[in-house]
Amino acid sequence: MRKQLLLIAPVFFGYYKEMIKEAELLKYDVDYICDAPSNSNISKALGRINKRFIKGATKKYFKNTVLPTVSKKKYDEVLIVGGMTFAFTPKMIKEIRDMNPQARFVMYQWDSEKNLPYSTGIHPYIDQLYTFDLNDCETMEKYKFLPLFYTRIYENIGSEKTDEYVYDCSYIGTAHPQKYKDINEISDKLKDIMPNQYIYHYMPSKLKYVYHKIFAPEFKNAKLQDFKMTKVPASEVMKIFKESRCVLDAPQAGQTGLTIRTIECLGAKRKLITTNKDIVKYDFYNENNILVFNGFIDSGSSFFTSDYQDVDEKIYKKYSLREWLSYMLRGDKE
Repeated sequence: MRKQLLLIAPVFFGYYKEMIKEAELLKYDVDYICDAPSNSNISKALGRINKRFIKGATKKYFKNTVLPTVSKKKYDEVLIVGGMTFAFTPKMIKEIRDMNPQARFVMYQWDSEKNLPYSTGIHPYIDQLYTFDLNDCETMEKYKFLPLFYTRIYENIGSEKTDEYVYDCSYIGTAHPQKYKDINEISDKLKDIMPNQYIYHYMPSKLKYVYHKIFAPEFKNAKLQDFKMTKVPASEVMKIFKESRCVLDAPQAGQTGLTIRTIECLGAKRKLITTNKDIVKYDFYNENNILVFNGFIDSGSSFFTSDYQDVDEKIYKKYSLREWLSYMLRGDKE
């Protein structure tokens, strides 16, 4: 008999679609609810600045869309993926919980608690909390540690052996202040070693740019033309990833957990340069595959001349989306 799953997650690059596919393979029937009233750039920008700006829209969305969906079924599992766009109030989550007293509620925090302070109000209604932030797990017993994942798409890229690449290195990501500064610094210092670069700083809206320009010192010398207002389609992201020998990465300020880009590099078997020094604590870390940027580049490092080295197959499979989902949905039962 198939179980019933309610998935509340951000649209973010379509990852929810991959979650649904994998959950269905795990024999769940899935209902999906977006974690915010709108996926428009303006709405997301306002919500990230302050949830009060989208309070009315969230209330309307919850009443007209969420409640009619939730009232149709009795769920076995409710999985909430909480990130920067999550807009539901604790009262709303309690209402869903009251409608499904038999369900097991699981929450995965796709950021540090420091960056998601409003999430703590939801915690009383959650049976098990997971986070990708190792520091949060080490300082707070309420969390279970679970890094992010790679999808089958990246696994397929990793299965295709190639020695020919279009780009020496690439980066596609949202221009959070610290991330924007770090990526530009890495890119600049790689110019002589990796001259063929694809760097794409995505800015959700002009409003968000103005906000950063006013409040973020990292944007002091930034210009609007330094950013792209159009999100790269998922298919194009895959194409750039596949054509890149190495991928650049930098977490946003206050984040110690590994970005999903990091795990996708593992899945795609691509080299990685990152500013996240905590990566050395993970079981897939290999200095031949991963270079931790600490302000300078050693052009003589074997990282730049050697091929990617495969990690142990058990470790590799551990970071797949199917294992990520299975671990949370089955909990400690299996």
